[in-house]
Amino acid sequence: MTKKKTCFIIMPISDNEDYEVGHFLRVYEHIIKPAVIKAGFEPMRADEVKQTNVIVIDILKRIINSDMAICDLSSRNPNVLYELGIRQAFDLPVTLIKDEQTNRIFDIQGFRDFEYNSNLRIDEVNHAVNELCEIIKSTFEQKDSDINSIIDLLKINKAQINEEINLTPETNLILQQLQDLRFELNKLKELNVRQRSSETYLNNDNSHQSTIDEKIVIGAIVEHPKFGIGKVVYIERRKTSDYLKVNFEEVGLKSLLYAYAKLKVIDDGKNEG
Repeated sequence: MTKKKTCFIIMPISDNEDYEVGHFLRVYEHIIKPAVIKAGFEPMRADEVKQTNVIVIDILKRIINSDMAICDLSSRNPNVLYELGIRQAFDLPVTLIKDEQTNRIFDIQGFRDFEYNSNLRIDEVNHAVNELCEIIKSTFEQKDSDINSIIDLLKINKAQINEEINLTPETNLILQQLQDLRFELNKLKELNVRQRSSETYLNNDNSHQSTIDEKIVIGAIVEHPKFGIGKVVYIERRKTSDYLKVNFEEVGLKSLLYAYAKLKVIDDGKNEG
């Protein structure tokens, strides 16, 4: 049985404040993925990499080893541009796409790109899938004759991997911790985007009923499941979720949304002084 050709999708993964929540997932599911499958490739996105190895390394390998790649430049995401740079350093075929909101990037504006409509209307989506499918096939079929990257334009040698790279256990641990940190930051970013999105649907009647524990006041001693024990130094009551700052003994000052903090009151601070 012939192994199916692979196509790695380089695109924004997390929510962006300039777009609706879940926008880029919908772009992937309704435009990119169907077009890739129709073109005869197996699509793979970074958040679908579920191997037990260090995820960062797995993603870099797929960027280099995939038969084909698509890069969505919409929103000019730094991670996307970094991964595109890696793909182009090896002079590998990649189809560039973007939405109509995003201006072309100067350094790569000489390369052809496919523009889709960010409103994701059904009639627009169907047209985009068919057109993108043909561009993917054309890019792959002409990969040996077309200019795939600035490497071709400059007539310089492309990057090469000459031997297997073996990482030490210590390096693997550091990379895994960096990946965990990136995951946590992305979750916080998504939470903030969703909070801003939900606030647009609330009335400005100041009718929010605080959900915060009455024992949690400025000066209260609390315990967080991850950060340990700390002292509440600031409280702000918001429409979506109460917000507070806690000075933890081990990690210092942290800003928390009460609804997600899971705080346990150790001392309500009312007897202080």
